[in-house]
Amino acid sequence: METRKLELLKQLADGIAAQFGSKCEVVIHDVNAMDRSIVYIVNGHVSGRKVGDGGSRVVIEQAIQADAQPRDELCYLTRTPEGKILKSSSIYIRNSRGVVTGVFSINYDVTHLIMLRSAVDEALDMGGSRQREPERIINVNDVLDELIEQSVALVGKPVAMMNKEDKIKAIQFLNQSGAFLVTKSGDKVAKYFGISKYTLYAYIDANKRQEEK
Repeated sequence: METRKLELLKQLADGIAAQFGSKCEVVIHDVNAMDRSIVYIVNGHVSGRKVGDGGSRVVIEQAIQADAQPRDELCYLTRTPEGKILKSSSIYIRNSRGVVTGVFSINYDVTHLIMLRSAVDEALDMGGSRQREPERIINVNDVLDELIEQSVALVGKPVAMMNKEDKIKAIQFLNQSGAFLVTKSGDKVAKYFGISKYTLYAYIDANKRQEEK
């Protein structure tokens, strides 16, 4: 990310956080460093993250898809691992050539407001329309574990009972899901499935050849 632009974004982040107070977290992500994408954060206690931590869902999706024209995501709900509900907005930052280089995210802790609204609704017996379930804020360091669990669920049997074809299917899912963009993911996946890294890469190549056919 360009230094001048980053400094301007830091200034904006400080201003927004000062305006809305300690419940407002502002994060600047570098999409080219997915597993350590946070380059600046104000009020990181809101989500429990810090500079050097990995990316959230929008950062991971952009790194995987490399969408040239992603749409900003505004006013959606997310949930931290501790159960806080955040009202979030994610704005894509582009360089002078129009390429997405970063994400500017605002996360406002609305847990207390939701609890207050729930108490008022219950007292007045007002059953409002249901909000959709908030998305969970995922650190990239946790993403690989979740993808591995999903790959096992896709195959439908534990690793100890998988044959070669089963493992290829699981690894194909991981590859298509961007799991191998995570630093040192190959070591972890190979160990989990009880294969060598050479075999892992052979399975990935087998998937590519199958897709080409």
